Amino acid sequence: MTTASPKGGSLSIRGVAKVYDPDGAGVIALDDVSFDVGAGEFCVVVGPSGCGKTTLLNAVAGFDTITSGEILLDGALLSAPARQPAPGADRIVVFQNGGLFPWKTVLWNVTCGPVQQGRMTRAAATLQARELLGRVGLQGIEDQYPGELSGGMKRRVEIVRALINEPRILLLDEPFRALDALTKSVVQEYLLELYDLVPKTVFFITHDVEEAVFLADRVVVMTTRPGRVLKIIDVDIERPRSVHVLTSERFLAIENDVRAAIHDEAQKAFEAGERELAR
Repeated sequence: MTTASPKGGSLSIRGVAKVYDPDGAGVIALDDVSFDVGAGEFCVVVGPSGCGKTTLLNAVAGFDTITSGEILLDGALLSAPARQPAPGADRIVVFQNGGLFPWKTVLWNVTCGPVQQGRMTRAAATLQARELLGRVGLQGIEDQYPGELSGGMKRRVEIVRALINEPRILLLDEPFRALDALTKSVVQEYLLELYDLVPKTVFFITHDVEEAVFLADRVVVMTTRPGRVLKIIDVDIERPRSVHVLTSERFLAIENDVRAAIHDEAQKAFEAGERELAR
C-alpha cells in the first residue's frame, strides 16, 4: 500500500446549536458552534465534561439531530433542522466501548465491510487487512477472536477496520480512554502511522490534553455548557511524530496553552455543579 492523498473529507460546521428538552427543561448542549476541518486534517476537540463534544460528533455521524445551523461534508448538506440526519459509509465512528463482533475472527471483522459492500474482493480485502494489521504490530493475529486480545490490540483492530472501509472522515470518540498510560502511548503512535499511511480527515474527541496536542493539526477547545468554541489552536509540529516530541519546547508551549484554556472552563463547570448541588 502506498501513501495517497485524501479523497475529500472537508467538514464545515456552521452555527450549530443543540437543545435537549427533557420535561421541558430546555438544556442547551451546543450554542452557535462554527469551525471548518480541511480534507486530510487531524482535528481534535477538547473541553470539560458536558461541553457537548460527543453531541457534536454524533451530529456529524448522523446519529443525532441539531436544533439550528448546518453541517456539510465536501459541500453537501449532512444535517440541518429541516433535514433528518442519517449515518453513512462516508463517516465511520470508533467508539469508546468498541464494536468488534466477538464471535468472528479478527480478519473477518476487518474485511467484512468492504467485502459485503462489494467494494473489494475477499482476496483483495484480506491482502490489505494483513498489511494494515502488520503496520500496527498485529501481524499473525488474523485468526484470533476479539476475546483473546488486549484492550490496546482491540483498539488497533477497530481503527484498521474503520480505515479499510475508506471513509471520507474518521470519527473517534475517546477511543483510548480505558487504556493504561503506556498502552495508550503505543496505540497513539500506531494511529499516527496509519494516519500518515492512509490520509483521512480525522475528527477526534478527548479529555486528554497531551493526547490532543500529540495527535492534532488543530485543537478546538470548547467552553463548558452550553458548548461553544472558545479557542482554536494550531499545532505546528512537523509530521511524522514520535513520543520524543512530548518533551520538546514547542510541544510543551502548545500543551500549556490548551491546558490553560481548559482549566478555566473546567473551573466554571465545577462551580456550576456545586451551585446545582446546593439548590
